[in-house]
Amino acid sequence: MKKDIHPEYHEITVVMTDGTSFTTRSTWGKPGDKLTLDVDPKSHPAWIGGMTRVADRGQVAKFRKRFRDFGLD
Repeated sequence: MKKDIHPEYHEITVVMTDGTSFTTRSTWGKPGDKLTLDVDPKSHPAWIGGMTRVADRGQVAKFRKRFRDFGLD
């Protein structure tokens, strides 16, 4: 393996949408950082099989806000 080309691999804490957490190793962030998930297998409709709506974020929310008077939602 070549030296000094690989990112640092360290432990982080992942916090799920329901507040539970677990420790894993990752190249994300710094040692000891917390990664808080917005969507995970416990809340995403694709995994839970329901029609639960995921909160609008980013460009989709901006689009819906801008064109809400046209009845597109």
